[in-house]
Amino acid sequence: MTTIGALSHRLERTVVIRARREIVFGFFTDPARWASWWGAGSTIEARPGGRLIIRYPNAVEACGEVTELVVPERITFTYGYASGHPIPPDGSIVTIRLQAEGSHTRLHLMHAFAAAGVRDHHVQGWRYQLSLFANIVANEVYAGASDTVDAWFQAWSDPDAAAREATLTRVAAPDVCFQDRFSLIDGVADLIAHLDAAQRFMPGIRLQRHGEVRHCQGVVLADWVALAAGGEERARGTNVFVLNPNGCIESVTGFWSQHP
Repeated sequence: MTTIGALSHRLERTVVIRARREIVFGFFTDPARWASWWGAGSTIEARPGGRLIIRYPNAVEACGEVTELVVPERITFTYGYASGHPIPPDGSIVTIRLQAEGSHTRLHLMHAFAAAGVRDHHVQGWRYQLSLFANIVANEVYAGASDTVDAWFQAWSDPDAAAREATLTRVAAPDVCFQDRFSLIDGVADLIAHLDAAQRFMPGIRLQRHGEVRHCQGVVLADWVALAAGGEERARGTNVFVLNPNGCIESVTGFWSQHP
């Protein structure tokens, strides 16, 4: 089998993923998660000596063998193409290291090749695949984003002060920030007082999500509409939510559309 000492050309790339290291590493040990990254038909045996298969959407197949697995820090595997071109089976070596940075994970990839031209051919491929990987991880971590957004709007609409506080404490980080044309709020305690005032000055107003949320790596866009007690539309706009890796709201920026 090829050894890393025989491969003198290196491709390295680092990305930060908004998820805990244990979750990120699970995509290297769970065949279903591995396939969610690489595509249907891809699989991995997560043990030294275990085989892996990557089936790309264009029907190109890569394969290799796991040579090292240190949970949840590092995985090393050989990589080549079933066709033998441009890399023969087991003809290159990939090492992925994960470093915990608070609740985020810094992923460092190193791919060692025998030839510089083949290395250069894979630069954009890894740029794309690691971007795709970060999104696949985020889709799992933030699977409950719609429910979190709906709870936020419910807190604004609920006339019960205790219920509002309970909801915000559940879905928002203690240091949550909120800003829009009428608000500049820091911290959940200040936000609770702000919602109390909104209930006093705008009784009966309901906020609700309008349409599906749009999500990318912990950032969520949600359109909303404000309705009077009788159902008349009073305003609408879009909120940008930033969620932490625990799924709680770190910040919200609200953009108002023209009033009807």
